Amino acid sequence: MLLDNINSPKDLKKLTIPQLSRLAEEIRTFLIENLAKTGGHLAPNLGVVELTLALHYLFNSPTDKLIWDVGHQAYVHKMLTGRRDQFPTLRQYKGLCGFPKMAESPHDVWETGHSSTSLSGAMGMACARDLKGEKNHVVAVIGDGALTGGMAFEALNHIGHEKKNVIVVLNDNEMSIAPNVGALHNYLGKLRTDSSYRWAKDEMEHLLKSIPAVGGKLAQLAERVKDSMKYLLVSGILFEELGFTYIGPIDGHNLDLLLETLKTAANTKGPVLVHAITKKGKGYAPAEADSVTWHGVGTYKIESGESASKSAATYTSVFADTMIELAREENRLVAVTPAMPAGSGLLKFAQVFPKRMFDVGIAEQHAATFCAGLALQGLKPVYAVYSTFLQRAYDQLIHDIARQKANVIFAVDRAGLVGADGETHQGVYDIAFMRAIPNMVIMAPKDENELRHMMKTAAVYDEGPISYRYPRLNVRGVKMDEEMHALPIGKAEIVQEGKNVAILSFGHIFEIAEQAVAQLGRDGIAPMLVNARFCKPLDEDLLRRLGNEGYDIITVEEGCAMGGFGSAVQEFYAAEGYHDMNVTIMGVPDYFVEHGTVKEQRQEIGLTAEAIVSRVRSLIPLHKQRA
Repeated sequence: MLLDNINSPKDLKKLTIPQLSRLAEEIRTFLIENLAKTGGHLAPNLGVVELTLALHYLFNSPTDKLIWDVGHQAYVHKMLTGRRDQFPTLRQYKGLCGFPKMAESPHDVWETGHSSTSLSGAMGMACARDLKGEKNHVVAVIGDGALTGGMAFEALNHIGHEKKNVIVVLNDNEMSIAPNVGALHNYLGKLRTDSSYRWAKDEMEHLLKSIPAVGGKLAQLAERVKDSMKYLLVSGILFEELGFTYIGPIDGHNLDLLLETLKTAANTKGPVLVHAITKKGKGYAPAEADSVTWHGVGTYKIESGESASKSAATYTSVFADTMIELAREENRLVAVTPAMPAGSGLLKFAQVFPKRMFDVGIAEQHAATFCAGLALQGLKPVYAVYSTFLQRAYDQLIHDIARQKANVIFAVDRAGLVGADGETHQGVYDIAFMRAIPNMVIMAPKDENELRHMMKTAAVYDEGPISYRYPRLNVRGVKMDEEMHALPIGKAEIVQEGKNVAILSFGHIFEIAEQAVAQLGRDGIAPMLVNARFCKPLDEDLLRRLGNEGYDIITVEEGCAMGGFGSAVQEFYAAEGYHDMNVTIMGVPDYFVEHGTVKEQRQEIGLTAEAIVSRVRSLIPLHKQRA
């Protein structure tokens, strides 16, 4: 096999074009076979095989900088840069990362897991190159979905204005994770499908070249004719007006054409945009037929495409079903998502309430301010967003929502540790960054039944923004109440009375705290167990009781320890003058937790039942001394 001999881009350059085509098929077979065992982002990588081969064949990585937007389509790049043998460990603990990672290879020059960052990074690298007097190429590969992100347009505008030598490859597969939406999507669709555009472009180039160079008014007239005809007929005018030389659209699976086009781009002065049309999931029928499902998958059976793992109810599916139930009761309730209708569970909602569902594309900032506009006109928007993506709308949270007391509901999915997606997607910062915002209410349920009650609480709340966070996990399987009811704002639940030590758990990590209390109980140790429910506002009456009765406190949360729920408890006691309170915070430490299973990640950071038991035991001698 050709693939067996490819250990670096230098090996690739020894091949003929027909051999590259054979290699493309071998790569697809490798991806399909390996990801069946590990899971991962299959469809995006099947779609960029030829494009990745062409880039590494023509350019000289890592001297030439190849930047992948989002990064979930960089598996082929990893294979070609010496990491093929590590694929059995893909997305596993201490194994190969599912996104570009500098520590893995010098060929990974940009780390990312969020969309629309590549062009800004490319512009920075291009400016640094020019300041240092270097001559390397800078190439950014961005999908048509990621191109809808506002940050991408800010970078396009800057690159075009400065006329920097940057090559942008628009990997146009009509998809991000879900089908793309918006005016730009429609514009690109016109470029893809209108054969008259392509014919007109060729004819226009021939016509413009035939106009002789003359002086005076005739020259001015000729230039005006050129500009007018260009506006009328030439495709890619949006990019041309931003200062780019537009080339395309071209077949992104035709290696000869890709190489020829990229060579032209490399020899063109100033910014160039190469528009390549690809098919997500190419080469594997199930992925071609349903690239949404096959965007990121678990293990599967190659022959049938069936999942190899058992499906189970998740917190997300409970959220989805409850949204429909609540929307039937409250006709002001609407759903908003930034290009995640499937991942956030809102596809069913869209089927039942199509006019009350808004997918705004990859535009987290716009989604937040859009929700503020809806709320200030009397609707009750539910912004369904992954914790890691909510980070991108922080200014809008403060300036447009909380400051105006807009009654926006935040359904924060993938809260806590997320497992195989790793450090770029960990949902561990939302507690801390939302807690600092005035007018914000922050809730987290101990289980799926309580999630429903918190959703009801948010639906009837009218005092400003309110949030509930839930994990990327299967539900616990607890008994569900027949009717939902609103919870009193800021009131915790004492699950078990106890003495000396109180364990205050916030959110789904309660399951671990409960296990710890059960272990301690078998040895005759009975701490108080509290389901905090609210991080903001805190249950101040309960905290005062614990302070007055001399409890030591252990707080447990699956969020960053710095600035999170435990910090809030400490701050309360400091402000109230309880200077002798002993508060131990158990949460995510101050570093980025890498990929693995959630169990492995919890073990690494010491967020386990055994760790809680150990902390409680260490406090017992202190109480005996005080007694």
